[in-house]
Amino acid sequence: MTSLDEARALLRDFPVVDGHNDLPWALREQVRYDLGARDIAGHQDAHLHTDLPRLRAGGVGAQYWSVYVRSDLPDAVPATLEQIDCVRQLLARYPQDLAPALTAADMTAARAEGRIASLMGAEGGHSIACSLGTLRGLYGLGVRYMTLTHNDNVPWADSATDEPHAGGLTAFGREVVREMNRLGMLVDLSHVAATTMRDALAATSAPVIFSHSSSRAVCDHPRNIPDDVLRLLPANGGVAMVTFVPKFVLQAAVDWTAAADANMRVHGFHHLDTTEQAMKVHRAFEEAHPRPVATVATVADHLDHMREVAGIDHLGIGGDYDGTAFTPDGLGDVSGYPNLIAELLDRGWSKTDLAKLTWQNAVRVLGAAEDVARELQATRGPSNATIEALDG
Repeated sequence: MTSLDEARALLRDFPVVDGHNDLPWALREQVRYDLGARDIAGHQDAHLHTDLPRLRAGGVGAQYWSVYVRSDLPDAVPATLEQIDCVRQLLARYPQDLAPALTAADMTAARAEGRIASLMGAEGGHSIACSLGTLRGLYGLGVRYMTLTHNDNVPWADSATDEPHAGGLTAFGREVVREMNRLGMLVDLSHVAATTMRDALAATSAPVIFSHSSSRAVCDHPRNIPDDVLRLLPANGGVAMVTFVPKFVLQAAVDWTAAADANMRVHGFHHLDTTEQAMKVHRAFEEAHPRPVATVATVADHLDHMREVAGIDHLGIGGDYDGTAFTPDGLGDVSGYPNLIAELLDRGWSKTDLAKLTWQNAVRVLGAAEDVARELQATRGPSNATIEALDG
């Protein structure tokens, strides 16, 4: 049996829980949520990284669908609600394949039924508009993690890719974390500044996640996790879910991306734009300046280091498919996870460790957040604090 055969066999028992997939935003951008125009029951290779046949081929057993909206949108809250509605439409359209999931028990039940557990994560605190009531509303609609920032700061938290303003979390930011703990919503520290990571870990009483971040020691990009933060995960119980995005995992790709992003702006496009017109600009730039190519081994290097620093109980996978223009060789879409597991097998990772990486750690961390929430709800009610009252 080859390593790839072994990987596929392992994923049948312990499928991938992927922390971050931007399919809903791709559907918004490409077809304005016309699911018939992008029917993921069949292959959509020409348009998307994600469809049901490739999720099955990739051994995916649970997916956090990102209900991301851009942080520069003036109407972020209703746009987030539209993203949630998109996920609900997907669940209604494909009930044989996708199972709604709100809890760790739901994830386990979906796996037993042979369906893909479908959870939601909001990507950026701008989606709550500085309102704890809105945060509770998103939780009530099924959102089970919130990334505290996206690429831009929010008034109460600093982003990894913006100029420092709050110095980490403000008093209101710490209250957001506490209210997320009380709800049972996972605090996601991807995209946030290292100062925000440290402040959130100090404020939280529940395990955190990094839904799609890699190692800063291996690739020096501010979106990645410094080693001192990784060392805090065992005491916290959280999980860092390695991402595949080349510009976060390969140093040469970091430098190339800076030039490519500048080229996009010169042509009038947002650097995250994946519409056909924007991709034409990307492709023309790449033809003139061939991009450095990450591989499965590049991602495995991050996992090797993160395991050494944080320990195997604190690792997971968050590919960021349909949220990136480029992917590593061997991880071109959601069918590629077996290639990564085969690479790790070849590096001597045990099947026990791989089961933790793919399934067990992510299920455990959501269950632990639920346990903390039950304890907190027995001692305190909803917070009605405001940013004006706490931050002045």
